[in-house]
Amino acid sequence: MGKKNQDKVRVNFRKNRATRTRGRDLTRDFTSETLEEDSLLRQERISGKGDVVRQRTIVLEEPESPEGGGAIRVGETARRGLVVRMHGLNTFVEEEGTGVLWRCAVRRLLKSLTTEDRHVVAVGDFVQFRPSTEHEKEGFIERIEPRFGCLCRKSWKKKHVLVANVNQMTIVTSLAQPGIKWNLIDRMLITSEKMGIRPIVCINKIDLGDLASIVPMMGVYGRMGYEIIPTSARTGIGIERLRDRLNEGNARSVVVGQSGVGKSSLLNAVDSALNLSTARVSDSNEKGRHTTTSAELLKLSGGGYVVDTPGIRQFDLWDVVPEEVEGFFRDIAPFAELCYYPNCTHTHESDCAVCEAVEVGMLDEKRFENFLQITQSCTTEEF
Repeated sequence: MGKKNQDKVRVNFRKNRATRTRGRDLTRDFTSETLEEDSLLRQERISGKGDVVRQRTIVLEEPESPEGGGAIRVGETARRGLVVRMHGLNTFVEEEGTGVLWRCAVRRLLKSLTTEDRHVVAVGDFVQFRPSTEHEKEGFIERIEPRFGCLCRKSWKKKHVLVANVNQMTIVTSLAQPGIKWNLIDRMLITSEKMGIRPIVCINKIDLGDLASIVPMMGVYGRMGYEIIPTSARTGIGIERLRDRLNEGNARSVVVGQSGVGKSSLLNAVDSALNLSTARVSDSNEKGRHTTTSAELLKLSGGGYVVDTPGIRQFDLWDVVPEEVEGFFRDIAPFAELCYYPNCTHTHESDCAVCEAVEVGMLDEKRFENFLQITQSCTTEEF
């Protein structure tokens, strides 16, 4: 019998299955004078290793077939698919080639790997899955293929990937109900710059306010090369232009923004076949309701793909340190290179080219304030 082909890989695992090495009732035993010190010394462990160590060796085997026809490769039994929706523990995968929708569970081995991600799978991921032998149209995700163009944020000190494998981001805001948050737009623009995603700023609900009031700010972003599309889902203004961008070159887009800005309404106007749920903005606080509860990848009639995401109220940047924020501001970066001090913070230093540019009107004051706020909010990685 021939020897099996083996490939050993050393991987990190979460230490999530080790039993507690120390009892929970020490205080009670002490007060009741039943604490046995000798027994405690024998049970308590000082080593960081419990029943499960943080690293394991996985042996990847390609067993020989009974007919002697050589090794059976994993890829011959697994199928390739695209994650289109996630709901609780269920991940819905569209099989490549057939378009069949499978309800899959993530293999426990993948969940146990030590990663910086909050969730191991995200909408837009290309995965390898195996059909279940017990239930029809169900399977198990075995592998997640390398990603590109991820929209992610920091959540509980972990990387929260909202959408993976997109090449275009439509940042939707509204002129009124609720009003524009330029700081949130700048944070999303930083993420698009870092991840190599083409950004489009869509200002919705222009029929509810005075568009002329924000024309100066639109000019600030337009001069930097960002495309600005004023729209109204109710009157149809700008919908044709937005439709062309979402379907241009079979783009893979993500629509992101606050709750209540009209993301789902815009997509319904772009493609009426989507028929997404919508809701009115609260009259008391002008905040939107979460009608979209989870991200979902949708196919447009024009050929493009778009991901409708739940409303975002907080967007903390992931893996961005204060020193590199200025590099993601297209208007500030050229002036930062002219500062006298190479580590200039642009707050109090003398001969600061950025501050001088703000004083003479070459840089927008609002953008500069957003830059300082974002820089201050970014903290270095904790060890």
